[in-house]
Amino acid sequence: MKSLLVVGSGLLGTSAALAARRAGWLVWIEDRDPQAQALAVDLSGAAAGPPSEDPDLCLVCVPPDATGGVLAARSYLHLNTTVSDVASIKTKPLREAEILGADPARLVGGHPMAGREIGGARGARADLFEGRPWVLTPGAAERSRVDLVRELALACGALPVEMGARAHDEAVALVSHAPQVVASLAAARLAGAPDGSIRLAGQGLRDVTRIAASDPGLWTQILAANSPALRAVLADLRDDLDSVLTALDTLAEEPAAEPGSGPDQPDRIPAARGGAEARAVVADLLERGRTGRGRIPGKHGAPAQPYAVVSVVVDDRPGELARIFNEAGALGVNIEDLSIEHSPGQDVGLVELAVAPAAAEALRADLRARGWRVHE
Repeated sequence: MKSLLVVGSGLLGTSAALAARRAGWLVWIEDRDPQAQALAVDLSGAAAGPPSEDPDLCLVCVPPDATGGVLAARSYLHLNTTVSDVASIKTKPLREAEILGADPARLVGGHPMAGREIGGARGARADLFEGRPWVLTPGAAERSRVDLVRELALACGALPVEMGARAHDEAVALVSHAPQVVASLAAARLAGAPDGSIRLAGQGLRDVTRIAASDPGLWTQILAANSPALRAVLADLRDDLDSVLTALDTLAEEPAAEPGSGPDQPDRIPAARGGAEARAVVADLLERGRTGRGRIPGKHGAPAQPYAVVSVVVDDRPGELARIFNEAGALGVNIEDLSIEHSPGQDVGLVELAVAPAAAEALRADLRARGWRVHE
């Protein structure tokens, strides 16, 4: 039986404890906050740390600013233990740990690419890492110790991926840290917006701003620690945004069509000053965005697959979603994804079920036959 000491009882630490115990590992949780530790122990079923003997693996799950120091301290406290971490940046904490005297041969950097906008042990889930990449940055670590951290990742249901620390930091700046900044920028516009405007919000705004609900204190540490790589991504975003702003300035100066003009009277529509070029700039950005969106992996890390959408109007009352899922399951249709758009002022919502294209028409027919209000 492998043994694991989790240092830090937040979302990732408690989730790792849950997943490792489910896989049969012997697990302890330790936290400098006794109340936080007690909650994590109660929720995970792990033992309260520290253990009486060195564990096989110590997983450091503390905020980024503290990670390097705790890695070094644990390498001193547990002289036979492999020490890893879950920090979302790798270069800075690993360098700090080595400066403080941590043994590079026992130090395996790690970062599970998983999380939630709900922090702390209360948000922990045993399946948090299922199907998610768990990056390992071995550095100078012994191969057997890298394999042990890989074993933990697999036990948690994750997909181990090895890469260098700098390559990791550049990658997460693009796929994780910049999206956090963009989501927060968009959500910040809402803080002082009129109530009437906010009431028009739909699913698109919710999708874009979901991660803006994340912990500001934690994310300040993450963004600061990865500032060089993040700045490069944000500079490219700024350049694109400047291009769009220039194009919009040009389009705002376009003269309006003369009264009575139309497609059958093109000579009465004044020529735009650079309007075609400005529209091309906007269209190019949107097209590149769509192309980039299509590169995001699909289920289980596989290439994204096109799905058909089955739209169903659902009453907002208990059990309605369960009925749809059960009836789709009885038909043998797997629901790949779903979204819900609630209708303002009405106790109904539009549920969009993403399914395999070959199954869509049969599912529509079956749901209609069972009394559901299905739309194309």
